[in-house]
Amino acid sequence: MMTLAETDWSGIGFDVVRIPGRDGFGDHLSIKSNWGKESSLSNTGILILTHLDTVHPHGSFGDNKFVIDGDRVTGPGILDMKGGAYIAYQALKSIVNSTDKPLLPIHILCTSDEEVGSPTSRSLIEDAGKSAKYILVTEPARDGGKIVISRRGVGRYKIITRGVAAHAGVNHKDGSSAIREMAGQILRIEDMTDYEQGVTLNVGKISGGTADNTISDYCEATVDLRVESTQLANEIDGKLRDLKPIQENTQVLIEGNMNRPPFSQTKESRDLFDMASAIAAEVGFDLVGMHTGGGSDGSFLAEKIPTLDGLGVDGVGPHTLTEYLKISSLQPRMNLLRKLILNLT
Repeated sequence: MMTLAETDWSGIGFDVVRIPGRDGFGDHLSIKSNWGKESSLSNTGILILTHLDTVHPHGSFGDNKFVIDGDRVTGPGILDMKGGAYIAYQALKSIVNSTDKPLLPIHILCTSDEEVGSPTSRSLIEDAGKSAKYILVTEPARDGGKIVISRRGVGRYKIITRGVAAHAGVNHKDGSSAIREMAGQILRIEDMTDYEQGVTLNVGKISGGTADNTISDYCEATVDLRVESTQLANEIDGKLRDLKPIQENTQVLIEGNMNRPPFSQTKESRDLFDMASAIAAEVGFDLVGMHTGGGSDGSFLAEKIPTLDGLGVDGVGPHTLTEYLKISSLQPRMNLLRKLILNLT
């Protein structure tokens, strides 16, 4: 898919650099317009963030990978966020084929690891942000076409418990179960959830033990943390690192940290939203801003650079096997993005 994107962007005259993947992740594309190159100043361009990876394991969709049914197109990552990548390409292709030209240079980053926290692309995003005046993110629209103006921060942690192995039938009392220790720690962790403050913790995966008749000496679990502010992020991070063993002869170890900072709407981002809202009205639809708990690559830069997120297509069911985009949203969302790019100065 990266090869297809590379070919298409090169085909409309953009300079494309393919950055080889590492650590088991795919390649990334750095795509730049052929206008605006003469500027060497910082904070002068438009950075568009998009990604082509999805959460679904290979083969999840069987042979029906791409299905059109009326106004719906179903497929792996079709909404989150191949649809957004598509309208970014179509918006800029339309500009290239017209007499209109943006005043600002365009840099598109098309990445392959957003859904797992952008471990190999974050540095590319932050580096590209140094020359960006605006950030546009083509993550999918929300709730019928709403745009994302703020997001909760995201933390990713691994909890490890260690115990003492023993034969479950012969010398049960000599063992200390890492799984039992983990069970107690999970209750502690999830009890840190505070809906009023916008704090949620979820233990999403757990594994441990070697056999039914062996008391386990190792267990691990993953924790997803969502917070509304950096202060709360630091507070919960401290609580996780202060976890102490419940049983004798066990250990509790914590790995991980905040993956994406909270994304709050600044005055500059509000001004950018107001511009987009006026353009949407010209295109023919109302643009409504909303807060969401999901993270995105825009969160890395939103504190310092005016950012609009959720500029992608409308649809339903991201991260599910029934995920689909609405064909009827493609043209108006593309028109919004096109006009926004042309109006930014």
